[in-house]
Amino acid sequence: MPTYDFICNHCNQRFDVFLTFDEYGKKPVACAHCNSKDVRRRMTKVRIAKSDDSRMDSMADDFSGFEGMENDPQAMGRMMRKMGKEMGEDLPPEFDEVVDRLESGQSPEEIEKAVPDLGAGGESSDE
Repeated sequence: MPTYDFICNHCNQRFDVFLTFDEYGKKPVACAHCNSKDVRRRMTKVRIAKSDDSRMDSMADDFSGFEGMENDPQAMGRMMRKMGKEMGEDLPPEFDEVVDRLESGQSPEEIEKAVPDLGAGGESSDE
C-alpha cells in the first residue's frame, strides 16, 4: 500500500497516510496531529535505482566531449559534479571542495597549490 505525505494547513505538521490506489482522492484525509481536514498533499522526491552498467553508459554519453575540458575549469567542475551524482555514492568533502573551486573558475594547478594535501596517497609530485 503506498504512503502519501501530507501537510496540515491548520497546524503545519507533516504526516503520512497509507492509502490504496483506489482510496486516494476518494477517502477523506485528516491531520494525524490535530484532526483537521484542511490538509494538502506534499510531493516527495523519487529515486530511481540504476544498474552500474546503466550508470556507466549514461556517463559515457554525457562525457563524450571531454576533450578540451582541461582549458575550461568550469566545464570540468560541472562534469565532475554530474559524474559524482551519477555514481550515487557518498563522496568525501574534498571532492565537493575541488568541484566548487573548479566551478568558480580556479584551474587545477591553482587548486593543487591552495590545497596541497589533496590526493596525497604517498605519491611524490616532484617529477
